[in-house]
Amino acid sequence: MAEEAVLGFLQTKEQISDSHEFATSIGVGHTELENVIKSLKGFEIVDAQEITRESWVLTEEGKTYMKNGSPEALFFGAIPPEGISRNNLKEKLGSEVFDIGSKAAAKNKWIAFEKDLVKRKVESVQDEVQNLLGRINTGEVPGDQAINDLKRRKLIVKQTWKGYSLKKGPKYVSKRKKAATDLTREHIVSGDWKNLEFKEYNLNAEAPPIQAGYMHSLLEVREEIQNIFLQMGFEEMPTNNFVESSFWNFDALFQPQQHPARDSHDTFFLETPGSTKDLPEDYLARVKLVHESGGYGSKGYGYDWKREEAEKNLLRTHTTAVSTRMLHALAQQDTFTPKRYYSIDRVFRNEAVDRTHLAEFHQIEGLICDRGLTLGDLIGVLEDFFSRLGMSKLRFKPAYNPYTEPSMEIFSYHDGLEKWVEIGNSGMFRPEMLLPMGLPEDVNVIAWGLSLERPTMILFGISNIRDLFGPKVDFNLIKNNPICRLGL
Repeated sequence: MAEEAVLGFLQTKEQISDSHEFATSIGVGHTELENVIKSLKGFEIVDAQEITRESWVLTEEGKTYMKNGSPEALFFGAIPPEGISRNNLKEKLGSEVFDIGSKAAAKNKWIAFEKDLVKRKVESVQDEVQNLLGRINTGEVPGDQAINDLKRRKLIVKQTWKGYSLKKGPKYVSKRKKAATDLTREHIVSGDWKNLEFKEYNLNAEAPPIQAGYMHSLLEVREEIQNIFLQMGFEEMPTNNFVESSFWNFDALFQPQQHPARDSHDTFFLETPGSTKDLPEDYLARVKLVHESGGYGSKGYGYDWKREEAEKNLLRTHTTAVSTRMLHALAQQDTFTPKRYYSIDRVFRNEAVDRTHLAEFHQIEGLICDRGLTLGDLIGVLEDFFSRLGMSKLRFKPAYNPYTEPSMEIFSYHDGLEKWVEIGNSGMFRPEMLLPMGLPEDVNVIAWGLSLERPTMILFGISNIRDLFGPKVDFNLIKNNPICRLGL
């Protein structure tokens, strides 16, 4: 009906100037007419121009004021010539009209308060608010000052009106034939295909985008680093134990039980199960001895080592706990075999969340266990590893770690920041850690570690770690980021 009305009207008239008025005249909703207009425009049967108008309309509160009067006028009108007490006036008007009306009337200098008495200051008033609302309701637009005052009081809101003006298009017809979309067997057999009008195919139309999965930026960099380790002949360690005992996470690494990292402010300890009994007794005894009395050329820490501290369960603070398990298992073999191990997985620290820190993150760790390794071997392996990451300018700074000696912090020159930035930590595992495991005395272990998040943020230009990892990640960032290739 709407389509026939539009085409019939344009057959004799030059233009439909207002689609809203036309919809009312033919008795259809504007939404229905709008769908017809878009369809006709798509086939160039009509030329439709969108028109937009803005107008002010009264809110429900504004309509009430227009009908009954503004609160300030009602407030003034309720005051007798001799005045009235606040309580009586409030009871007479109601608390809402009293509160709003008293403030507005006082601002207009219509009234005066004398102790508990309210009196008029003028003989009569004109309710300009009611007058303005009535004029706006009839389509009149008052001055900017009046509009701003009414808008501030939330008595009016702006309403945007959208419609169309229509004229004949280049392919105008008085009645549109329904175009066939398919040539069927029935059309061919009956021969009616000769009289059919077929819908044109738009061969230039783009196909809808394929919704495919996207690899997270963190996983892209993880895969690249994993490939580097594999190219260098490393074997991946199993890192499926998020929950560790303090023994494997701290004690076996020759980290004293009084170390600040073992405080609840830095480590997440479990309530249930709070402890473990599944510890290798002979190895535990050797670890206890080296902590208390030393050995292997060390004086130890000289304190009373407590088993209950070692049995406490926690969320692992580093993947070096996994390295400890792997080295202990390697030491139990009848014949020593050199190994290269790596791991990339989550660790947990009780840290305050900010732009560069989360309570959980990914640690990258690599270690080599072999006879006769030196600090020179460690520096050479680090230069090879980081050059494959595209970081060829390295510097090393002496550092302290409880379980490595010597220890080195690793710095790389960042061309974008034009300064040296710390990218990791490294060192040689101490004899107090390795020899209680049962490894031969001439076997050394070199190791290094870094976070996965920091290089990922640098490579993808991300300044806030919460945009990379966690519940606030923007999936559009993952979709639109280019594929990362390290070292290029």
